[in-house]
Parts: sequence; structure tokens; C-alpha cells
Amino acid sequence: MIKRYKKYFTDRDFIISASISFVLLVVSFVINFYAGTYATNNASNSVTDIILSNTPVFDLDGIFVWGPVVLWFFVTLLCLHKPQKIPFILKNIALFVLIRSVFISITHIGPFPDQIALQTGTSIAQAFTFGADLFFSAHTGLPFLMALIFYKDKLLRWIFISSSIFFGVVVLLTHRHYSIDVLSAFFITYAIYDIGLYFFKKDYRLFNTEEI
Repeated sequence: MIKRYKKYFTDRDFIISASISFVLLVVSFVINFYAGTYATNNASNSVTDIILSNTPVFDLDGIFVWGPVVLWFFVTLLCLHKPQKIPFILKNIALFVLIRSVFISITHIGPFPDQIALQTGTSIAQAFTFGADLFFSAHTGLPFLMALIFYKDKLLRWIFISSSIFFGVVVLLTHRHYSIDVLSAFFITYAIYDIGLYFFKKDYRLFNTEEI
């Protein structure tokens, strides 16, 4: 691993690409903050939903907040283990967040009325969720994006697909997303990944470089 780090972190092209990926990620989160704030301040009424209208709300705040934290800690470990994967992963996450920011900026449906106020990990939740940033579900889409990115690794692929389905169920049971937010996330995320493959070809080739 030491040789791996020495190889990549003394490579000018890798350092530039990794730096750009970090900058893009930070910029995407800033844009997401303003988009989420705007969507929440301009939220309209809630709408009926065939699933939410027929299921009770469950208090799963701990899973809703800390589940993604555990997932992203796992992704961080994967990046640290093989640093050549960092640029492609971060650029795709940034692209996901940027595109989702556009969606939530133009979609202002209010949250489902019986949604329970977040109590667990409130500070973390406030940094990434705003109340009316609903379409489409990041809880569902981001794990699915990781499944697509790590698709060649069967174990990781199914870990991330399972996580995506699991979090999709969680956000529905907590009534924090409408059904369309969850279902559309799979289709939109696939399109985002395809866009990433087109724009980040060099990073994708580096991502698939296997080192001993």
C-alpha cells in the first residue's frame, strides 16, 4: 500500500485530477445547500401517495441518519485502500449532487404531513437534508451509484444494491420521501453514471487499474 500511495501521490496528473474531484465535491455541496434551502422555503402543499397514504409512519431516525454515515465511512475505506479510485468516485458523486440540486430547485412539493421531526443526529441531518429537497432520493440514488461504479466487483455490487433498496424502504417507512422520489432515483442515477462515463473517461481507466 505504501508503494501504491507513493506512486499516485507523486504523479502530477493524479494529484491534479484528485484535487479537481475534491473541489467539485465541495462546490456541489455548496450548491446543494442553496438548492435545498430554496426548495424548502418555496415548498407547496403535500400530495397523496399510494404507498405513504396506506402505511403508518415509523420512527427510524437512527437508521435514516447514521446508516448513510456508516455507508460513506465504508466507501472512504475503499478509497483509502486503492487511491487510484478516488477521482472517478468523487467526480461522480459531485455530478450526482449537482444534478440532484437542479431537480430539487425546480420541484417544490411539500413533505408528507405525518413525517416525524428528526431528533437523532440533528446537526448531521441539517447539513444534508432540508425538508422539501425530495426529488429524487439521495438515500436511494447514491448507494446505487456506488453499485454501478463497483459493478465489476460482485460482492461490493450487491452490498451497495442491497443498501440502496434498504435505504429506499427506510425513507418510505419514515415518510421522508414520496414513492416517486425513490423509484425515479434508480433511473436518474443510471443516467448520471452514464454521463460520468462520458466525461470522466480518463478517471474511469485509472479506476480500473489494479495494483498489487
